[in-house]
Amino acid sequence: MEIPASLRKWFVAHFIVDLMVGVPLLVAPERTLVLLGWTVVDPLATRLVGAALLAIGTQSFLGRNDELPAFRAMLNLKLIWSGAAIIALLAAVGGGAPQACWALLSIFIAFFGVWAHHRIRIKQWSSADSRGLAP
Repeated sequence: MEIPASLRKWFVAHFIVDLMVGVPLLVAPERTLVLLGWTVVDPLATRLVGAALLAIGTQSFLGRNDELPAFRAMLNLKLIWSGAAIIALLAAVGGGAPQACWALLSIFIAFFGVWAHHRIRIKQWSSADSRGLAP
């Protein structure tokens, strides 16, 4: 099965977004979150989120030319990460988080949709291929 070029491009886009968000969270957690409206900042937790974003984003970039098993594994990781982040952000919104939390929630929901779409498609293609139905 050939990995769609669009999915490879999404992996690069994900790397760029994670880099843009992860570096400031890792390097200047208090300053970054205060600018976004947070009044209480835990620098350790913020840096850990920044590190996770950088790790997942960098692996997206490094693995953008890999084969199907690597894409399947990365899509699973991305779905778990973005799904958990969505739950955490919803809880934060419910707890009175700043307006910037809505933007973060929107980004995670959008990426979750992209990853879910591609993971479902890969499952469908693999199933068709195993039954000899793939072109």
